[in-house]
Amino acid sequence: MKLHLLPLLALLAAPAFAQPAPAPDYRKPESWLCRPDAKDPCSGDASTSRVTADATVTLDMLPASKKPKIDCFYVYPTVSTDPTPNSDMTADPAETFVAQAQAAPFRQACRVFAPLYRQVTLATLRDRMMGKPVTADPAMGLRDVSAAFADYMKHDNKGRGVILIGHSQGSGVLKAFIQTEIEGKPVAKQIIAAYLAGHNLLVPQGADVGGDLKSTPLCRSATQTGCVVAWVSFRDTMPVPPASLFGRPPTSAPAGMAVACTNPAALSGGRAPLRPLMVNRTGIVDNGTPAPKWAKGRNIYTPFVALPGLLSGECMNRENANVLSVGINADPADPRTDTINGDVMVGGQVVPGWGLHLIDMQVAMEDLVDLAKAQGQSWLRQRGK
Repeated sequence: MKLHLLPLLALLAAPAFAQPAPAPDYRKPESWLCRPDAKDPCSGDASTSRVTADATVTLDMLPASKKPKIDCFYVYPTVSTDPTPNSDMTADPAETFVAQAQAAPFRQACRVFAPLYRQVTLATLRDRMMGKPVTADPAMGLRDVSAAFADYMKHDNKGRGVILIGHSQGSGVLKAFIQTEIEGKPVAKQIIAAYLAGHNLLVPQGADVGGDLKSTPLCRSATQTGCVVAWVSFRDTMPVPPASLFGRPPTSAPAGMAVACTNPAALSGGRAPLRPLMVNRTGIVDNGTPAPKWAKGRNIYTPFVALPGLLSGECMNRENANVLSVGINADPADPRTDTINGDVMVGGQVVPGWGLHLIDMQVAMEDLVDLAKAQGQSWLRQRGK
């Protein structure tokens, strides 16, 4: 069984620890997966092939901003292949690959910082799903990320605005970080926005603020700052099953709560075209399924593939779940692919309760990058910078 990116903070009960392990030393360069002053997965090849409906292919190098005035702080999802309950502080290929897929495109908008952290591993996920006892410390990741952010603020920030970016377990860690280290504190004024993909962020039904985050509202425009964008993705063509991990509040949630959904391509609501950056290989934010043939007669070798006009999305209540409903505008008559990968697979079968969890970020990556640029500019204007 091979599963990626479980929102483990929601599934694991924290065992009692007499003495929490100390946080890593984030003064050491090797404690970081990405920093703007290093050659790392966030500064590597992000070239993109743009494939239009008629199979015309153009190359875009996605160049980094020369002098970005804002920063991004990225916390990666559950990908560690370490056999231990919590991961170590050495990046394995999965951690490197996911940073390239999810964080590298943001270098067009910001300096990217991504700490390594001792996350709950895939091995623990497998044990938990098989009913075995687990000994992972789910709070360790929060302690590490908090220490990394404190180091960043002390040595690197220098008054700059910051966008917090996470997916799955990374989003859960960042949600807890905002609750404990951001809201109600002076640093909150420097948080441009938080992008919390693939995680159930709770808000009161029909409201934009309250619930999990007490003072941080949902983003409703590209000029709004100090807000959060959150969503979980499902195909239009697949129902959200009753046992889905995403889109519905847990039974332990207070009455009247709903899972937040903000469409990165249309924050104010409604259906809009999505601008994906799909990963052109097996093994990056994927479950072993090969990338589709993007267009007949075209061999694509770049790390990313953009597919203008192929996808659209809308935040919808489906089967009593709030999800980003993703549609494929397929045309069997044209040479471009009519499908995308991104489902969780076990034994060759789709696990419907996960939706498009593996590509929550990829389906709207260029929308997110442009949103980061717009919100960053708005934050800078507000401060006369």
